[in-house]
Amino acid sequence: MNSFIFDMDGTLFQTNKILELALGDTFDRLRTLNLWDSGTPIEKYRKIMGVPLPQVWKELLPQHSLPVREEANDYFHERLIQNIESGKGALYPNVEELFTHLKEEGHAIYIASNGLTAYLSAIVAFYRLDRWVTETFSIQQIASLDKGQLVGTIIQKYGIKNGAVIGDRLSDINAAKTNHLTAVGCKFDFAQEEELAQADFVIEDLSELKFLLSDSCDV
Repeated sequence: MNSFIFDMDGTLFQTNKILELALGDTFDRLRTLNLWDSGTPIEKYRKIMGVPLPQVWKELLPQHSLPVREEANDYFHERLIQNIESGKGALYPNVEELFTHLKEEGHAIYIASNGLTAYLSAIVAFYRLDRWVTETFSIQQIASLDKGQLVGTIIQKYGIKNGAVIGDRLSDINAAKTNHLTAVGCKFDFAQEEELAQADFVIEDLSELKFLLSDSCDV
């Protein structure tokens, strides 16, 4: 049996479908509070997607105080969750097909994400991912906000010996390598070529993971 630890944003969930909406609402609010006077930095967010949220808001609001950043983050997440629950998001193609296949083959599925717990719970609930996923882990559970340590927590809790981390950003690839698991990079919306170059394998569709399984008994 292998264990598969998936990232959420940009890997399982098409965050781009709700990201711009929520970010636009957040910066509209900042403008009404006279705390922002230019365009919404959507492209800047796309480039840093995958880093822990405190770093995200430090990058997006470098001249603002910590309380302003925290309030913006809270409002942003409220909007994200509302968009999820209203069906504006989507899973990537073949998520359910892949998960069904993995479970039928006796493999274990986990999620490890830099997203916050309430946000992840909204996605899991809306798409009923707990039909396949053993447990979902948030970076909020790790004081260091280090994804490698988060994956290490999963490995320790479940006694994982073999498996892979599947994600679209360098934090996922590094988390796999730190924990001696296979790094599978997803060439999806937020992926960057120089980061994917460090993965053991790169896929352009989640269904390709099944072929990796057939080529190696220990992915």
